[in-house]
Amino acid sequence: MKRIITLVALILVIGSLGIGWVTARKQPPLAKVTVVGSTALQPLTEAVSKEYRTDHPQVSITVQGGGSGTGLSQVQAGAVNIGASDIFAEQKDGIDAHRLRDHVVAVSGIVPIVNRNLGIRNLSLAQLRQIYTGEITNWQQVGGPDRPITVINRAAGSGTRVAFEQVVLKNRPPLNAQEQDSNGTVKTIVANTPGAISYISAAYLNKQVQPLTIDKVTPTTNNITTNRWPLWSYEHMYTRQKPSRATREFIAFMQSKRVQQTLVTDAHYVNIHDMQVQRAADGTIRVKE
Repeated sequence: MKRIITLVALILVIGSLGIGWVTARKQPPLAKVTVVGSTALQPLTEAVSKEYRTDHPQVSITVQGGGSGTGLSQVQAGAVNIGASDIFAEQKDGIDAHRLRDHVVAVSGIVPIVNRNLGIRNLSLAQLRQIYTGEITNWQQVGGPDRPITVINRAAGSGTRVAFEQVVLKNRPPLNAQEQDSNGTVKTIVANTPGAISYISAAYLNKQVQPLTIDKVTPTTNNITTNRWPLWSYEHMYTRQKPSRATREFIAFMQSKRVQQTLVTDAHYVNIHDMQVQRAADGTIRVKE
C-alpha cells in the first residue's frame, strides 16, 4: 500500500513539474531596450519606462545619460537600442544620419537663467548674444548692478548648447567660458554665484534660479509651439534603420497621445502633437502642415 501511495505522489510531483515547465515555455521571453544619451530627456524617459513596464512586465528598459553625442555614437555602433539626443544626427560630427532613424518624442524649452539676487528679469536676444560672445561683460551694461558677468556655458557637443548657439549666436564664436554638461550642476553654480548666467532645459527650472524672459516674451508652452519663444529643441530617440519590435513599441508608446498629454506635459516638456511649427537640422522654421 505504501508503495502505491509513494508512486502516486511521485507521479503527481512529476506532473506538476511538467505543467510548470510548459507554463514557463509559454511565457514570452524577456525583451531588453537600452536607452543612452541626452540628460535633458532622461527624467522623462525614466518616467515613461516605469509606466510602460506596468503593462509590459516582460520588457526590461535601461535608461542612462551620457549626453547626446554619446547616445548617437552608441546607437550608430549598435551598442544600444536607442540613442537619446537633443540634436539632429546631422549636427554631430562622425555620425552618418542615413544609417539612423529619427523618432521625435518631445520638445524641450531652453531657458536662460541668472542668480536670483541679481535683479535682472529680461534681456533682448541681441543682449544675450553679446553676453555669450563677450561684447557685454558687466551687468551694468544691461541695466543691472555694477558686477562682472560670469558666463557658464554648456559642454561642447551638448545638444542644449547646439540649439542655444544656433538660435542665439547665429554662428558667431562664443567667448571662452566655464563649461558644464549637467543641468543640475549649472543650476547650482548659478544659484551660488552672484553674477552668473547660463541656460538649462525648462524641465529643470525651480526657485533656485531666476529664469529670464527674452524681449519680454516668456517661455510658455503656447509660445514654444508657435516659435514666439525661439529657444527650444526636439528630443529625439534615434534607432538603427531596423529597430527591434520591443524598441519600436516603446517609442510608439512615448509618442502616443496618452503619454504626450500626461507624462510629457507633467514633466514640463511640450507635447509633440501641439507644435504648430517644424524646425529642420539647419535651423529653418516652417509652419507645420
